[in-house]
Amino acid sequence: MRLRSLVATLALCLGIASPTTWAQEAIPEDPPTDTSNAVQADTTVEFGTDVDPAPIVDAVVNAANTTLLGGGGVDGAIHYAAGPALMEACRAIGGCPTGEARITPGFNLPARWIIHAVGPVWKGGDRGEPRLLAACYENSLLLAKNHKLRTVAFPAISTGAYAYPPALAAGIAIDSIRRFVAAASELEQVLLCCYSGEDVATYKRALRMEVGGAPGDRKPTDGSK
Repeated sequence: MRLRSLVATLALCLGIASPTTWAQEAIPEDPPTDTSNAVQADTTVEFGTDVDPAPIVDAVVNAANTTLLGGGGVDGAIHYAAGPALMEACRAIGGCPTGEARITPGFNLPARWIIHAVGPVWKGGDRGEPRLLAACYENSLLLAKNHKLRTVAFPAISTGAYAYPPALAAGIAIDSIRRFVAAASELEQVLLCCYSGEDVATYKRALRMEVGGAPGDRKPTDGSK
């Protein structure tokens, strides 16, 4: 599998934006010495702005809240683009606990499925946030595997209104995906959709890092506790 990082708003995967230029960069430049914990050597980063056509994936992951009934940011954009049938499908599910994920049809989206993952609110990092965030990615990928999906697009879960530090969240995202795809070769592509160039730089740094320890073992590097 090739792990990709896509610099664009999630609108690309919703089919409501038109990017125009792309570039590719092979990473990591210097492979980690412990290859058992490394992101695969053929990993590429794909980045740009205003790119056409929008990538079409089997499933787009929604950064949902526990009600699944829509909200702001990514959540609101997905509900708006998918249409009112999504609200009815989510209401029938009856909510989703933090760290878990649920799946619905994509309705009006180009993607066939929407995976709704509920990330944790950042409260300093000592209340299980790393474990819950890792679980969002793992449970989303498990749903993708169980539904025999090949391509999945993730936003940066919990880094918006839920205030999870982006650098910490990116490390957990990369590590969780790496661990899962090592045992789930059915997945062909994972897209990490970023809101800005600054966000993609954060993911590129995370991709280059040697992964050490489990996601829950990661410590804040920005002075927070």
